[in-house]
Amino acid sequence: MDFALSDEERAIRDTAREFITREVVPLEPEVLRRERAHQPGLEPDQLRELQLKARKFGFWGLDTPDEYGGMGLPAVTQSLIWTEVGRSFVPFRFGGEADNILFHANDEQQREYLLPTIEGERRSCFAITEPGAGSDAANIRLVARRDGDDWVLNGEKTFITGGNEADFAIVIAVTDRDKDVRKGGSTAFLVDRTMGWRSEFIQTMGEGGPASLIFEDVRVPQRNVLGEVGQGFALAMQWIGKGRYVIPSHALGIAERALGMAIEHANTRHTFGRPIGENQAIGWMLADSETELEAARWLVLRAAWTIDAGLDPRHASSMAKLYGAGMINRVVDRVMQIHGGMGYTRELPIERWYRQVRLLRIFEGTDEMQRLIISRDLLRGYTKLGGHLA
Repeated sequence: MDFALSDEERAIRDTAREFITREVVPLEPEVLRRERAHQPGLEPDQLRELQLKARKFGFWGLDTPDEYGGMGLPAVTQSLIWTEVGRSFVPFRFGGEADNILFHANDEQQREYLLPTIEGERRSCFAITEPGAGSDAANIRLVARRDGDDWVLNGEKTFITGGNEADFAIVIAVTDRDKDVRKGGSTAFLVDRTMGWRSEFIQTMGEGGPASLIFEDVRVPQRNVLGEVGQGFALAMQWIGKGRYVIPSHALGIAERALGMAIEHANTRHTFGRPIGENQAIGWMLADSETELEAARWLVLRAAWTIDAGLDPRHASSMAKLYGAGMINRVVDRVMQIHGGMGYTRELPIERWYRQVRLLRIFEGTDEMQRLIISRDLLRGYTKLGGHLA
């Protein structure tokens, strides 16, 4: 059994690290200053400039198939790259991407939505969560009523990432009240902001914020149905599934950077005439953090590997999301404790991470939902103890 990276994986990982170190990390002081002044860490034009610089490095469309101008990278390689992105708290992401379910678009929709999104000319958001339907996604109530050749949407979506900036939304709506939402009762729609929906900013403990999307008699033409009528929930689960290995991949990078800061501080901060790292209490926090970080790394890489191997990734991805989200919260908490009062200030990024990573245990599947999935798989015999080695 070989746990080593291939030469290609290592080369891509190292190039991504070089880009993040050279182009993104130097922006951190200015990002912290702006966020302390309640301004966006990066303006859209700055993000675009960084993405174009990354394109010159060869990074464009990590998950986008090569026929659309992307890299079409395997999931394991994407995971390695997202870990590098996580090393910096600058709100950066590589360009050339589109929501994975947009590739279900027909030719006309690809010209109008998919291709401009890949090129960065349009911005999308994915909208399924509602005030009464978070973890229970099948409880959505936003309805799309057929009216001639159009659909009329009424209802509200909430906690929508990117909803304040998007010019179109991928909306999952109830289209047949007589059917289960999961079994043909819901449909995905491509809904331009100009069709009439509005967004309202939601203030959170983190930087930036999601949105509520309000739909009041928003008229959407039949040609804007994404996929097939009744296919909405299946597409939604496909969208959500990807995040369950990307999110903990990002968390690995945060943990590596934060733990590195803690090690340096433990070696250079002296109390009572010696480095604080010589105190057992500090040393054990470092040891526990490294152990959990390494355990999370292999759960995440295994989840990505199952995708590349063509296996059903849901069980492995749920374990990676559950453990990875818990790991980063524990690690950042210890890193703050090791830094003492200085870690609690906004002079360092630790308190920012502390607020940021708390979300990872909630969005795109709460801890509780991951535990439900994992336990259900075991109880119903959907998976075997020992996973793919069983």
